[in-house]
Amino acid sequence: MDQYYTTGEFARMAHVTIRTIRYYDKKGLLKPSFINESGYRMYSDEDFLKLQKILSLKYLGFSLNEIGNMTIHDTSADILKSLKMQIGLVHKKMENLEQMEKALQNTTQILEETNQIDWTGILNLIHLTDMEKMLVEQYKNGENLNIRISLHEQYSQNKKGWFPWLLEQMDFNGARRILEIGCGNGQLWKKAEPSVLKGKYICLSDLSDGMIRDAAENLGEEKAFCFDFRTLDCQKLPFPDAEYDRIIANHVLFYVQNLSRGLQEISRVLSDDGVFYCSTYGKGHMKEITDLVQEFDPQINLSEVALYTIFGLDHGEKQLKPYFGSVEKRIYEDSLWVDRPEPLLDYILSCHGNQNEYLYPRQREFKEFLEKKIQKHGGIAITKEAGVFICRK
Repeated sequence: MDQYYTTGEFARMAHVTIRTIRYYDKKGLLKPSFINESGYRMYSDEDFLKLQKILSLKYLGFSLNEIGNMTIHDTSADILKSLKMQIGLVHKKMENLEQMEKALQNTTQILEETNQIDWTGILNLIHLTDMEKMLVEQYKNGENLNIRISLHEQYSQNKKGWFPWLLEQMDFNGARRILEIGCGNGQLWKKAEPSVLKGKYICLSDLSDGMIRDAAENLGEEKAFCFDFRTLDCQKLPFPDAEYDRIIANHVLFYVQNLSRGLQEISRVLSDDGVFYCSTYGKGHMKEITDLVQEFDPQINLSEVALYTIFGLDHGEKQLKPYFGSVEKRIYEDSLWVDRPEPLLDYILSCHGNQNEYLYPRQREFKEFLEKKIQKHGGIAITKEAGVFICRK
């Protein structure tokens, strides 16, 4: 026979306060098994196991939002993935702390030897402290990118895959110097053939230091010989005119604050016989996912701005024409067929909109909503509408 406990009994068993149990209930992390006729919240032994998991993950440094995302799936594989993510974040924090220690030692040594304050060193320390605060957000951004890539890799019906297809559209014959803008984690080059890389200088750039570190780690030492990793802004490229034979911007231009300025700079550093490859989405891309979340809760927006309205397949050619004499559009034919709720939920939670605000307290409900959709149809069909513009001067 199942054993049930009041909130007070449950809290004493776990050595936490009643207030903590009520807070987890309010946040949707740990609901009681039922409420009895007297209005008491009653918890089971299974609920106690859930509480132990929440407390353990909190001790390991996960936020309550992250714990909610992890425990919604409640499988060892998902917990393992989350723990590995936390290990990666700890490593990055340790690297930053080592840099701070060196800066402190250098500043201390200068003060002892000269009796003068090294204000440049102090400013560097402040910068490193700010970096420590930014590391968590940057790392999560990288993990969110990996989640979105993973959905496409697992469920795309076109087995070629986006990145191999995109590379096939690029002609590198005679190209010696290549620049990628907004390289992310470097996934475009992960499976590139050695013959494509041989004899070339490839500069992988991104606005985010965290992404640049991820790209270097992702590509590994075996490919490091031809890559240069740089943090820079395409609106102000630190290169002379006609410096690169090929320039690539994969799903990036809709993030550029001043697109006209960015395109002007790209055209400037592209050689006269060079080629610029820029990919983007169309209006119908992943529209079924938007429809799903809006059906569940109309208040949810997965992106503050529809990216295709900034730079998309429908009007991108018109935006590129002032800077390039020839613009060709090629479409990647593909779709998704997703037969599990967990990858969809992960993808949705990784987006840039307000979904966490509305889905966080209702994750289990939303997962059940997805499960019913999948059970009814055997899966969920999702439109993909992506392509690349090939631009020449």
